[in-house]
Parts: sequence; C-alpha cells; structure tokens
Amino acid sequence: MSKTNGEANTGLEEAQKQSAENELPVADPADGFEEKTAAGDAQSSSTAAAGNEAQTLRAERDNLFDRLARLQAEFDNYRKRSAKEKDEFRDFAVSDAARTLLPVMDSFNLALKNAAAKPEDLRKGVELIYKQLQDVLQKLNVERVPAQGEPFDPRVHEAIEMVETNDAPDHHVLEELQPGYRLKGRLLRPAMVRVAKKIG
Repeated sequence: MSKTNGEANTGLEEAQKQSAENELPVADPADGFEEKTAAGDAQSSSTAAAGNEAQTLRAERDNLFDRLARLQAEFDNYRKRSAKEKDEFRDFAVSDAARTLLPVMDSFNLALKNAAAKPEDLRKGVELIYKQLQDVLQKLNVERVPAQGEPFDPRVHEAIEMVETNDAPDHHVLEELQPGYRLKGRLLRPAMVRVAKKIG
C-alpha cells in the first residue's frame, strides 16, 4: 500500500514539474512591461483615438481663428483704402470744377478794372461772363430746371405764393423768381416760383 502511495506521489511530483516548466515566468516589474487584459486594450485604444480627434479639432480651431483674424485685418485695410480713395476723388472733382471756373473769375476781374468805361461796354462784358459761366456749368453737367410756363412740380419747384390769374393755366408756374439746377438729373436747388391759380 505504501508502495502504491509512493508511486502516486512520484507521479504527482513529475506532473507538477512538467506544469511548472510549461508555465511562463513571472513578469519582472523592472522591465517596464505591463500586462493588460483585452478590455484594457480596447479602452486604451479608444482613449488614444479620442485624444487624436481632440488634437485634430484643436488644430482646426486654431487654423480657423488665424484665418478669421487675417480676413478681419484685410477688410479693415480695404475699408481704410476705400475711404482714402473716396476723399482723393472728391478733392480731384472739386479741383477740376474750380479749374473750369478760373477763366470766369479772370473775366470778372477784367470787367471790374474797366468798369469806368462806357456802361454799354460793361453790360456787354457782364453778358459775356454770364455766357461763359453757363458754358462752364454745362461742361460740369449742371442744367437749369425748366420752370416758366411749366406745370408746378413740387419735386423741382418751390412755390413762394399762389397768384389768382387767368393769364396762365391753373397750377402752372407763372413766374420764376430764382432758377433751380440739377446735376446729372439730381436736384441741386429747386426753382423758386409763383404759381397761377384760376380765379373763382
């Protein structure tokens, strides 16, 4: 009986030896290797993916902020440049109009120097200056608003008074007191007029 028991013990010891040989050695914590379960691997890969996605989104956000800042700076520069060009254009337009008026001023100077001459000559000089001024206004596209005998139009005429008369049609301009002017169809000044009103 003891013999059988001894053999059984020996067989058990041999099986334990073989099992120990087939087992993997215990991991050494100093080698930096960390054992992970399958669930741990999945969790770490999803964390890494989330980290990469967050980093990509941050980079996109920074890129968009940079583009926005550049666009705002470009728009601000465009606005300043546009305002400067508008001011320069206005100055140029005024200088061009002033240049066309200089000959008229010269003619007035000449007329005033010769004012002691005959009154008829002075009148002729003033008429020539008036004609010269009309030509300048025409070059600048300034035209006179038609008034005398025209139907009253509150958009271009300013009525000073209504005059009862049968000499002109009802609500027509009877008399122009001050001419009105338009620049390329845009009203500069309305014509001051007296308007006819039918008697009775």
